[in-house]
Amino acid sequence: MDVRRPAGPGARGLRGVRSQPLRVSEADLVATGSLDGGDPLPLVISARVPGLDLADWGADQRDFVDARLLEHGAILMRGFAVGSVERFEAFARALAGDLLDYKERAAPRIAVKEKVFTSTEFPADQTIPLHHEMSYSHNWPSRIWFYCAEPSPSGGRTPIASDRRVFEELDGAIKARFMAKKVMYVRNYGEGVDLPWEEAFQTDDPAVVEEYCRASRTTCEWRDANRLRTRAVRQAVAVHPRTGDTVWFNHAHLFHPSSLPAAVRDALLGSFAEDDLPRNVFYGDGSPIPSSVVEEIRAVYDQAAVRFSWEAQDVLLVDNFLVSHGREPYEGPRRVLVAMADLFTSPEDWSTPAS
Repeated sequence: MDVRRPAGPGARGLRGVRSQPLRVSEADLVATGSLDGGDPLPLVISARVPGLDLADWGADQRDFVDARLLEHGAILMRGFAVGSVERFEAFARALAGDLLDYKERAAPRIAVKEKVFTSTEFPADQTIPLHHEMSYSHNWPSRIWFYCAEPSPSGGRTPIASDRRVFEELDGAIKARFMAKKVMYVRNYGEGVDLPWEEAFQTDDPAVVEEYCRASRTTCEWRDANRLRTRAVRQAVAVHPRTGDTVWFNHAHLFHPSSLPAAVRDALLGSFAEDDLPRNVFYGDGSPIPSSVVEEIRAVYDQAAVRFSWEAQDVLLVDNFLVSHGREPYEGPRRVLVAMADLFTSPEDWSTPAS
């Protein structure tokens, strides 16, 4: 990698003096390692050169980063200079080219640039359980970048977990049942307690929503008062398209009513029939998923979670197949941005329940 420096002593600011490239080995620029606990997740790449621009470094390191990401599942870049949304976006594009929009939303987000978003607008006092981005959908981003522009003074960590490990440690009977039956997601938009369909699908045209649902093998039903119900059967596990790893890959433990705080759950069940809840989940054949099952899934995720405190200008790159992410509650200001890339569309046989 070339680092520019002035041609001679005292040359800074001299007109007509051209900078010359200084060849620096990659070993001099960065160091690789792990967090203090020694867990291989995430791989930590640290800048050794003060002020090393992450986007400039990344432009030469696409193959290196790609290989390490497939091996570890997540990479934490620390000690680099990022400094702005534009430079964060430039780094993501250096590795991926085009970035993705965010449609069929399950969480409120604000676009800070065309394809860079706040990580979530969920209230600060709420926990977001570990999950894969958009595993409830027929397609999802393969890679996700998180940029910590401002860490919270208290809390706000983004725990991650290897779904290779989660899949291995889940009870065999639970895995077999989910893999045979798949997962059915039922969402009711426009109930006043979740995202309106206009925000979730990023349109106010019902015809656009209907076309999206047809293309994504989702049934949709328009109801009174501008309400929309969707129902979709999706995969319980996924196979990484490059590594061949089978990983746990669904939102069952998030969409299940037992994931809600008790007071919220009781209030919703007191106001809505089970099929009218803003979000619900069943086995793919429509049969209920016992609370004890999703509680066991959550417990495995909790045991697999790796937690670290954000530092300003940290960038976390996650393979969305191999690694789940979440968010812990926090106090004070916190600004974490996200970009996504490499859209993957699931094969139809992943989403078809066994007969």
